This record gives sequence, C-alpha cells and structure tokens, in this order.
Amino acid sequence: MSKKLLHTPEGVRDIYGLEYTKKLNIEQKLHEIIHLYGFEDIQTPTFEYFDVFSKEIGTIPSKDLYKFFDKDGNTLVLRPDFTPSVARCAAKYFMDETVPIRFSYLGNTFTNTSSLQGKLKEVTQIGAELINDNSVEADAEIICLLIRALQNVGLKQFQVSIGEVEYFKGLCEEAGLDEDTESDLRACISGKNYFAAEELLNERAVKEPYRKILLQISDMFGNMSSLSDAKAAVKNARSLNAIARLEKLYEVLKLYGVEHYVSFDLGLLSNYNYYTGVIFKAYTYGVGDAVVTGGRYDNLLHQFGKNAPAIGFVIVIDDILEALSRQKVAIDSANPKRTITYQSNNTADFTAKLQEAQALREKGVAVELIPVQS
Repeated sequence: MSKKLLHTPEGVRDIYGLEYTKKLNIEQKLHEIIHLYGFEDIQTPTFEYFDVFSKEIGTIPSKDLYKFFDKDGNTLVLRPDFTPSVARCAAKYFMDETVPIRFSYLGNTFTNTSSLQGKLKEVTQIGAELINDNSVEADAEIICLLIRALQNVGLKQFQVSIGEVEYFKGLCEEAGLDEDTESDLRACISGKNYFAAEELLNERAVKEPYRKILLQISDMFGNMSSLSDAKAAVKNARSLNAIARLEKLYEVLKLYGVEHYVSFDLGLLSNYNYYTGVIFKAYTYGVGDAVVTGGRYDNLLHQFGKNAPAIGFVIVIDDILEALSRQKVAIDSANPKRTITYQSNNTADFTAKLQEAQALREKGVAVELIPVQS
C-alpha cells in the first residue's frame, strides 16, 4: 500500500480522541445558547446546484468552489457557505410565511482555495439565521446571541466589530462611482489593501473630497465618537441613515448589557456581496482571523423568489478551538471512561466483568472491556 494513502489531502485533517471530544463539547455549548433564543435546527445538503452559489448570489468566487457533475450533467458544488442554502430552503418551504423564522445549523463547509495561509479547506461551522425581521431589535438579538454563545464556551477576551454596508454604498453613490469601481474598491477595502484602493481611486479619477473620505473609511473605527466623525464626513441620506441605525443598535445592545463587547468599524466590508446593512465580525486572541462573521442580507432571499429581510452569523468551530487552546482556557471533556479487564478463555470471569460493566453503563459511566492473557 502506498504511504500516500495514509495521509490526508492538503487543507483537511483527521480529528480524533480528546481533541474531537472537546470539539463536540464546544458544539454542544454553542448549540444550547442558540436554542435558548428560540432557534430551530435545519439541515441542508452538503452539495447543491452551482447556481445557489453563483456570482449573482454574491458568495465566494467560482474558482474557489469544489465543482462536479451529476449523471444528468448538472453542475454541483460542495457548499462553501451555509447562508445561501438556508435562504433557498426558507424560500422553498416558507414562501408565504411572514412571521419571524429562526434557523440554526451545524455542519462542514468546503473552500477550494490555493492560498491557505494556515486555513483549512474543510471547517465545521455553526450559525443562526433570523428571517422576516428587518428591525434594529433583530440586529441586536443576533449580536447578543453570538456574544452569549462565545461566553458559554469560556471566551472572555473578545470584541465584536460592527459596520454598515449602506454607509459605504451611500458614500460611493455620493461620489458618483460606477458599479464596477464600487465593487473593486470594496474588494480592496475588505482585503485591507489600502495602497490598491488609493491606486484604484487615482486611476478612476475620483475627485476630492470623496477620494480622501473613501480612503479614510478604514480609519473610521472605535467607540461612539467614531460614528459622529463618520456622520460629519457625509451628506447623503443613505449613509446618514446607516449611522442612525448603528446609533439605535447601540442603545438596544445596552439594554442587553453587552455594549462593552462591541466597537464600530465603517471600513468593515466583506467579499460576500449579499450583505446589505449591518455587518459584523468577532475577534479574539490566538487566531489571526475573525472567529465569527455575520450581517444583514435583505436581498438574498429574493434570488430564490421570496422577498424577506434576514440577518445571521456563522461561528467557525475550528477557530474557536484554536483560540481556547492558545488562551489556555480549559475545555470540559466527557466523563473519563472506566477500564475493566477480564481473563481470556475464562467464561466465569468474563460473565462477572460483563455484568459489572453493564451495571456501570446503565448509570451513564463509559466502560471498555479489555481481555488479558491468563
């Protein structure tokens, strides 16, 4: 047998033993908080039609998808992102529903990227989606929920950065940017490539003061005072309404008692173009990227035929495990198993030890029976 068969492909890994026990424990702790907020579980297929994740939907680029064909020649993909799948499902089964719908999911996603930078191609995610509610109160509920979920797994030092896509879009509209320039600029800012953003604005001959303001958007972060500065920098109603929504959101988060976990970042954008309003990411020590991403996507369900606002988030469980490990936060594991040995070829001894093991198992104690040579 080739030694190559003993190894996994690049970007995926085996998880077993104590590490897997800890992972399952983290999943359970996150799940129980999500359930406390009234979310119900949903399971969508591991693979879907390609069009569910197409460019028009606004998810990851086609080149980063795992694509294959079914026997009828349809192009299928392994899901890279849960949100479009949940949106499709909601449109199919809840087309005429108008009351708020709360979904929760847990499973793996797959991204076929060559620039791994330490990231896995297959990760486990848990998330929540709140559909049919466009209120600020819904925004606050989702953000509070993710904060409580992170607390429940033992994280104490983390921060949720909140932005508003509409602020950026309004500013681009005020500056007279065309759709392509806006899209390219969004990619530069979301990738934190500010030199490329400056070069792009120079190439497209964007005039002052808008060129300066668009370049400064990445510096508009911090506490409530940053929102005041951002408000003073624009005149258009779209951006001003975005700031007003963030101000109201902060007031509701204060009612939840979680405002000290949040900050604002108007340069926070995403490569996922389906986000339409409030957008957020959660960061903690020991992980180079966000452990939670989420936001409002009020137009996504329209792609599947249902006009409904929605907001949600996803937690990358693999990153949570890494963060807890590096922060030396203890993760509860299952009750340790008991080991009972019995003499081989000794029926009486085996019978006695089996009865002992069965009695312990009925009490919920894990037991392994191991034969020893007599």
